[in-house]
Amino acid sequence: MPGSSAREDSPLRDAELRILLVLAGGKNHGYAIMKSIEAAADGRHSVGCATLYRSIKRMLEKDLIAEVEDRPDPQYDDERRRYYRLTRLGRNVLGAEVVRLEGLLAEARKQVWPRASARKSMAPR
Repeated sequence: MPGSSAREDSPLRDAELRILLVLAGGKNHGYAIMKSIEAAADGRHSVGCATLYRSIKRMLEKDLIAEVEDRPDPQYDDERRRYYRLTRLGRNVLGAEVVRLEGLLAEARKQVWPRASARKSMAPR
């Protein structure tokens, strides 16, 4: 899907969003991605192996992530591991999804706390 716009890939599935967030911090391999997702959510959320690798496959096909060619020295790493990185399109899609979620959250706040959002919008800047 090279050349496609960020909007075509939104909204992302929860696991895809979490994987892209991890990869925004740099390249990583599957098991480390799983552990990073769990750590970022303080253990409240995890992604299982099947979900992780289905999501990775889907995101590779959409060109949101790419497999990394350069690998750590085999002496220090398991050669069976595959490392992934965010592509430019993946970073754009991630950014568009964050903006979409921020807008959704703002709408939700207005619905749940209408007076608070009215006061906030009237506050001096």
